[in-house]
Amino acid sequence: MRKNIIKLLAAAVVYAAFAVYLYQPYFDRFSPTQFLILINVTLAALGGFVLSRRWVGLFAGSFFAGAIYGFGPFFLWFSSYHASVSLLAAAVPWLFCPAAFVPRTKRWNWLSRPLSALPFAVIVLFFEVSAKLRLFAIPMQTSLQLSDLSGLLAPLVMAQKGSLTLGFYHVPVAMLVMGVAMLFAARRFGIMAIFVLGTIPAFCPAVLNVSPLIWLTIPTLCCAGLVGAGMQGLIFAGAADRKMILAIAIFIAAISIGALLAATGYCKVSADLAEEYGKLLTMTAKMYMLSAVAMAMLFFVAWAKLRIHWLRLAILCSLAALDIFLGARFIVDKVF
Repeated sequence: MRKNIIKLLAAAVVYAAFAVYLYQPYFDRFSPTQFLILINVTLAALGGFVLSRRWVGLFAGSFFAGAIYGFGPFFLWFSSYHASVSLLAAAVPWLFCPAAFVPRTKRWNWLSRPLSALPFAVIVLFFEVSAKLRLFAIPMQTSLQLSDLSGLLAPLVMAQKGSLTLGFYHVPVAMLVMGVAMLFAARRFGIMAIFVLGTIPAFCPAVLNVSPLIWLTIPTLCCAGLVGAGMQGLIFAGAADRKMILAIAIFIAAISIGALLAATGYCKVSADLAEEYGKLLTMTAKMYMLSAVAMAMLFFVAWAKLRIHWLRLAILCSLAALDIFLGARFIVDKVF
């Protein structure tokens, strides 16, 4: 218990310090309510950390799961809206905690399903109250479009365009793929259902005065948890998992090549904006290639039946931290 509290406090301190670093250059232009962004992103990341502890035993996995939610492209973009709706998004992982941590006994296990509806109910209630108070904290007409899904693999480009920014940066995508594979292998149908129930309304027009954008917090949270689980899976993967790791390496390398080809197309256009997109795509390709190289290293470690978990941990944590550090700085600079 004491160790868990220490880990929680350590994560909270790092999250808060990173939030201050990201937004400190803009303190002089912040209104009083905008300072709540610091609290919101920290609470969001900490909520993602706490929730992921239900399935991720490794501290680093949970830490990066929280970081991907609170400091991911979507939440940083979303936090530019009214502080109240940003606080609601930060509360989503905390609202899932009762369902996640309900005792798994015959007496109490049935509670997990109705408790899973708590975040959905709170979201609807928030927007109903906001409508009566005439508080329009977020656009009601904007919904997710299929074209927005390209941002899942190139979030920095979408941030440069000023569009809806999705995604999980670059290096964590490999962990996400591993997490998804583990999800299906474990047949976690409840998490799959929650993901689908959060994704479908995001594509639809507003229902019950609820903005479609807020529903994106739920699939984003699910994916952040899968990033943490995937990191843990990659660190402890054995020889039997080497084919999966190799497939991930090939997939990430293909994304890198695709981004590089797209960058080449932009660089041929003699325009400042096109050149900027070309540079961003080139950087995207480099980050994906670094991730592919890391996956290749993990493949050979698993193929050789070597454990050396500390080396795997060091590789994944250093690359993920660098990716989030650079990506979050870029997105915040574009939003503000």
